[in-house]
Amino acid sequence: MKKINNILKKLGPGLLFAGAAIGVSHLVQSTRAGADFGWGLVWALLIINLFKYPFFQYGPRYAISTGKTLLDGYYRLGTGYLWFYFILNFATMFTIQTAVTIVTAGLASELFGLTESMVIWSVFITVFCTLILIFGKYKTLDKVIKVIIIVLAISSLIALLIAFSNNDNSISIKQIFPRGGGLLFLIAFMGWMPAPLDISIWHSIWTLEKNKIQKKKIKIVDSMFDFNVGYITTVILGLCFIGLGALVMNGSGESFSNQGGVFAKQLINLYTSNLGQGAYLIIAIAAFTTMFSTTITTLDASPRAMSKTIQLLFKKEKDFYITWIIILAVGTSLIFIFLLSEMGKLVQIATVLSFITAPIYAFLNYKLVNSDQVPKNLQPSKKLKFLSNLGLIFLTGFTLFYLLSLAS
Repeated sequence: MKKINNILKKLGPGLLFAGAAIGVSHLVQSTRAGADFGWGLVWALLIINLFKYPFFQYGPRYAISTGKTLLDGYYRLGTGYLWFYFILNFATMFTIQTAVTIVTAGLASELFGLTESMVIWSVFITVFCTLILIFGKYKTLDKVIKVIIIVLAISSLIALLIAFSNNDNSISIKQIFPRGGGLLFLIAFMGWMPAPLDISIWHSIWTLEKNKIQKKKIKIVDSMFDFNVGYITTVILGLCFIGLGALVMNGSGESFSNQGGVFAKQLINLYTSNLGQGAYLIIAIAAFTTMFSTTITTLDASPRAMSKTIQLLFKKEKDFYITWIIILAVGTSLIFIFLLSEMGKLVQIATVLSFITAPIYAFLNYKLVNSDQVPKNLQPSKKLKFLSNLGLIFLTGFTLFYLLSLAS
């Protein structure tokens, strides 16, 4: 028990990364991938996770090696990079927060009842998470996320095992490359799988926050262990949700709604109709914890990043975290009230932006960890550099392929 306790103490930022990543990309996008293409997009999930791996890892690696966030690094490379991040993040943070919260609200309505109003549930969840973060700060978030991820992992794996045991059909593992409208889905799927690359910035911030609350400073080996646990968790659960979509939804003829609340109800109802009512609670808990973890971690991370960006750009020492968390909570609530019908378009814009900006974040992260800011002995190995170069080629090439397909 003491050994497990020691392992859990080492974990933190990596699980927050997993909590932020395992959301729309898994519950919505991965499930839809399985529903529409069976097991045919497993290649896309594995390859994008492989090629994004080093660039996500460079977030905590840079933070531990330098005691600075990636935003500090971008600033040292040139203020233009930081302004680019500020503008892009401001343009998408409200949409991303709204997207994850509305799905969480739909699941909460289905699980707890009380009201079917997505606006009421969404505003309640936003206020609830805001209060936890303002009064509990990082220490509370660190504890809460560990419980959430454990519950999420167990319930998702049980759900997949039930789906396998109830499946009488043969399983085809033929891989597919979507064409036409399916290409846009593939871009969105890979853009947010396991997460947008700018989450590496959040990870670097969380790593330093973890350092503040610990008696001993985090060693690079412990930080990499924490990161790998979180990253592998996102890959396994991504495969779980593809599997659930393929085993339960593929060929069902169900047309999925773009509205978070309706989608949540369809998702749970379709699972339980195929897996039995006995699986209802497991499915509902897995789905709700998936989205709640994303909602609270994104609500924490964007304000931290924006506060740090303001401090660097305008040379301020004041912490603007609470100011930005209130701005994000209010802006998100206003979208619920006035722009809910446009959510489908807003999310599509955000996911596509995540994909086409991925090579930029990848390049910046790679440049930073291989610069003289990081001691030689803490820089990536030759194998990791080789994988990084392959990742840069893949992300850039696929982005150009997508942009050319739009032009043709």
